[in-house]
Formats: sequence, C-alpha cells, structure tokens
Amino acid sequence: MSSTSKNGSVRIGYYVCHCGHNIAANVDVAIVAKEIEKLPGVVITREYKYMCSDPGQELIQEDIKELNLNRIVVASCSPLLHEQTFRNALTHGGLNPYFLQMVNIRENVSWVHTDRELATQKAIDLSRAAVRRVAIHKALETRQVSINPDVLVVGGGISGINAALTLANAGKKVYLVERDPTIGGHMAQFDKTFPTLDCAACILTPKMSDVKNHPNITLWTYSEVVEFSGFVGSFKAKIKHKPRYIIEDLCVGCLDCIDACVYKNPKYRDEFNVGLSKRKPIYIPFPQATPQVVVVDPENCIQVKRGKCKMTCVDVCDRNAFDFTQQETFEEIQVGSVILTTGFQTFNPEKTPYYGYGKYDNVYTSLEVERIVNSAGPTGGEVLMRDGQKPKKVGIVHCVGSRDDRTNKWCSRVCCMYSLKLASLIKEHTGAEVYNFYIDMRTPGKGYEEFYDKVLKEKVHFIRGRVAEVTDWAAEKEEEGKLIIRVEDTLVGAVRRIPVDMVVLSVGIEPQTDAHDVRRLFNISCSTEGFFTERHPKLAPVETAAEGIFIAGCCQGPKDIPDSVAQSGAAASQALALIDKGVMEMEPNTAYVLEEACSGCKSCISLCPYTAITFVEERKKAEINEALCKGCGTCVAACPSSAIMQNLFEDDEIYSEIEGLLSIPQL
Repeated sequence: MSSTSKNGSVRIGYYVCHCGHNIAANVDVAIVAKEIEKLPGVVITREYKYMCSDPGQELIQEDIKELNLNRIVVASCSPLLHEQTFRNALTHGGLNPYFLQMVNIRENVSWVHTDRELATQKAIDLSRAAVRRVAIHKALETRQVSINPDVLVVGGGISGINAALTLANAGKKVYLVERDPTIGGHMAQFDKTFPTLDCAACILTPKMSDVKNHPNITLWTYSEVVEFSGFVGSFKAKIKHKPRYIIEDLCVGCLDCIDACVYKNPKYRDEFNVGLSKRKPIYIPFPQATPQVVVVDPENCIQVKRGKCKMTCVDVCDRNAFDFTQQETFEEIQVGSVILTTGFQTFNPEKTPYYGYGKYDNVYTSLEVERIVNSAGPTGGEVLMRDGQKPKKVGIVHCVGSRDDRTNKWCSRVCCMYSLKLASLIKEHTGAEVYNFYIDMRTPGKGYEEFYDKVLKEKVHFIRGRVAEVTDWAAEKEEEGKLIIRVEDTLVGAVRRIPVDMVVLSVGIEPQTDAHDVRRLFNISCSTEGFFTERHPKLAPVETAAEGIFIAGCCQGPKDIPDSVAQSGAAASQALALIDKGVMEMEPNTAYVLEEACSGCKSCISLCPYTAITFVEERKKAEINEALCKGCGTCVAACPSSAIMQNLFEDDEIYSEIEGLLSIPQL
C-alpha cells in the first residue's frame, strides 16, 4: 500500500457526513467543507448524507484511486462506531487503513450544542486539527495472534450451562468452573418458571446431566479461578479446587453417610433452602445436584476441625470415598477465550427495616417462598407459616431493592413476573386471598401480558402504590395477630391498611458481592451499579473491552431465564467465531520503548493495567509485550524519561493536532 503520492506530497481527502439530521441539523456541513478545502494539502472535500453507507464508502475509494489521495479525514459520528468501517474503505481503495483520522462532530459537536453558528465553527476547528494530524500519520500494520480453541466458562448457572453445552456440542473443549458444590445456580431453587409455569427442575436437570456427561466438558465444582493472565488466544488460568474431603470418583451419591453422621438432627443452616431448614456437616445441596457427590463442611465437621469424631460416616461408606487429609489443590490451564456467567445475588431486605424482614416471623423474601412452594423444599411444598398454619391472606410487595433511590435505582426486570407467578402458586396451594402491591406492572416478554391477564382472572387483588411500612400494630380488633401493610392506593387516592397473615417481599437483583474482585482478576470493567460492562450496549452486548473475554446472564445486568439463555448462546457464538477464525488481528496502536532514553526506573511496570511491561535485567530496560498492550497510554504519560511512545499517538501527531485546533500557522 502506498503512503504518499508519486511526487511524495501529502494529498488529503476530507469527507463530512450529514448523518441524516443528527449532524446537519446543528452544523452547516457545506460551510465546514468549504473552509477545510482552503487548507494546505487538502485535494478535495465532499459532503454526503450518510458517509458510512456503501455509496459513501465508494466515494472515498474512487477518490483515492482517481485523485491519488494518500490521507483521509472523515467528519462524522463516534470512531467507536465507524472507525473500522472507514479503515476498511481505505484498504479497499489501496491505502494503508491508518492513514485515516476521524472527527466526531455528532456526539462532540451537534448533540451537545444549541448554537448552530458556534457548532459549525467548532466542527471546522476540530476538522482543521485532524487535517494537520493526518498529514504525519505513519503506515502501520495489524498483528495476528493464534487462538487456542479451548474455552473457560466461569459460573455454572443456566447461562454457564448453556454456553458450555453450545461450545461443547460444536466440538470445542470447555472448562466449566463453579465455586459452589453443584451447578444449577438460582434456577435450581425455583419451583416453576413464568409464564408457562413449567417445572424448573424438569428443564434444568437434563441440562445439568448433559454437562456432567459431555466428553468435551471438564466440570470443576467447588472450585474458583484465583489467577488469570495472558491475552486473547493465549490466556492462562489458575484454578483452586477446595477440598470436599470426598474422593469424587469413588462417591456414588448413596447418601448413607449423611444418615450415619453423629449429628442425628440437622443443625446448620441449609444455604440452598435459604436458611429455612437445617443440614448436617455432610450434605448434598439438593436431590438433583450435579455432580451427585456429598461435601463435608469444614467449618462444622468435628473431624475436620478437631480430629476427634467417631467417623460413623466413614464406617458406612463401603467405597472408602472419605479422605479427611485433602488439601486445596491448584491446576493451571491454557485457553483462548473466556465466558463469564457469574450470576447475581438477591437484595437483602434487612436494608429496608420498614418492611419488617427479620423482625416479624411471617415476613419472607420471594426466594424463600420459592423454596416453600417447591415439593423438594423445607415444607414439602406446603405453604406454611413459621407457626405451621396456612395463611389466609398474603401480601406481595413489589420492587423491594429496585426502583428506589434509597437502595437500588434500577429495575430488576423479573420481579413483576415472578410476583405474579408466586401469587398464582400461593393461591393454588392455599386458596388464600392474595394482594399484589406494585408501582407499575411491567410484563414485556412473550406471553407475559397473557399471564398477567390469567392471574387477574384468578381474582388476585392489585393495589397500585408503594408500600410505606409493614407493622404488627393493630388499630382494630380484627387486625390483632395480623401484619398490617400500610400503602397509598394511587388508583383510589387513599391510604389503606391491609391486614394479612404473611408478607412476601419481591427482592431485586444485585451484582455479586465480589463482582469488583472478578472484574479486576479478568481485567474488565463494571458499571456504577456493579454489573460487568459490555463493549457496546447495542452492538456488542456480550463482548467486553478485553478481547476474548465475554459476559452473559445476570452478571451483565438483570434479566430473566430466556434472555440469560439467549445471551449465553450469543457469547458462545462469539467465542466460536474467534476460535474458527484461528487468528485474531491486534490493533497496532500499542506503546513501545525507546531503549536509548529508558533509564530503567521501572515506574511504568506497576502502572500498566494489562501487565504488558516487563523489565529485562540484561539490558536494564523496560520491554512492552505488544500482544498484551491495549494502547491505553498510561505508561506513555507516566514515563519520567519520555522513553515510551505510542503508535497513532506520537508526540508529533498530538502537537500537530493541537496546532491545528489553535489555528497556529503551519511553517
């Protein structure tokens, strides 16, 4: 590809986009083009309604060939959206793609200014700066790295399960890492799923079995990623396996050891049943757990803690599966891409004391009720209060920990629908009178509005208004022994007191407590709420800023099961596209060290967020791994010796841009 014209001069083509009315409504593009045409080195200027369209790109390609252009400036929208589009146009025109400079006059000009004259002048100034800058651009070439076809999936909920199976069925090797003793995630705790009310376990259990038995999937439960390094195509992960004190290959899940445990009565909080029941130190999370292997709780097992147990569990195990000498083990793997499906946690309603959770026995969270209505739950599917009685009146409070400035501002997207589901199930199990207290009813999915209509026909009461408080203060005799829900009914314009036997708090979805630890480990970013941030909210919803690392499910943001499954499939397809291509092109805008200027101070090494810089002892100089460098520029700005430069952001290019912006005459 040529870098200059035959006589060695710089010949610049300038193209300004109307972007429909996005730019042209606030910027006089004709005046901008006319002013830029006067600048030295500019051979032609053009304005076009949609430069990113095929005709717009063809304009550039034809001009490159016919006018012998060797530099291109495009004034349009964000480079994040279309820089690659115009680079491709330069390539097809026979020009090095890095002889392009874009000017963002949509987001940076038109959309943020109301004065058309001033906006037009700003567009001219920015374009002048780009023209000065592009004149000294250098020809750069992309680099390629080969892609390891193995994939790491972190998190074994429905999203991780679906992603792993999609990849494995395509013939790829998958490592699925789950930190709990079983896969299944939150979906395993549900009784039925909306809007069809089909059995959650009936859908999930076969998928869990497929994961366990798939020859292309290595399943590691009770494990977590503790170290992670490398770059797209060549990541290295260190996995910590926590001791189960059980030899997994020998255990057949007969559960005799649980019955034989010296704790004849369960004593410890059962996490799977959200503390509504107890378990022994030896336990299996739930009947369909995968793998079907018991686990020993080291915090509560006498043998692990003191070594003084009778070990009746060992005596009844005819396969000799117990090993109380087990320690943490570590394993390193090499993969080419990663899919994070680390899930969510539910909001803790103790942060909203006015709803009485933890104060009144019969105030439950929605997840607790999910376990109560489940036939494998703590009450065998009987909806019973803590005193063993069936409720006759039940109040379901929506948006607890969602859409609230005091807790979480975001909508958790699932609460309306699962509240309708629980209302239907509670009414089916008990025949109770059920009240739903809601702010707005949001039912946007396929079949969701129809499910809402179905629940309405079941004569569930709907009261529009945010609940102020739940108390046990009785103002009248019929309120004695009841929980009183005080709420403003905005449809009738009155404050109401509704006495009920049982209150269900529809808690929202939050990021995992260790989300920031995970994002630091994998070098990705989080939103202000704590959910993992995608590369682009519309065009790249499962990709992250770190090449080769994808996200899916509720770790990216609140969503229901169908959306989680769809997103995990999208993440798997992105990983497959990367693997099948075989190589990954890396941007050349990386930093490099001028060895003659490097003093060996090492200050850049600790500052690099991508661990791309190492110190070469033999030469006493810093060295940058181009495959790891993402071109963030941190080391360039921080180097006290000015010994680090960056392609596409060299000093001469930046100074030229500043001079053009300030209209400093060109020497």
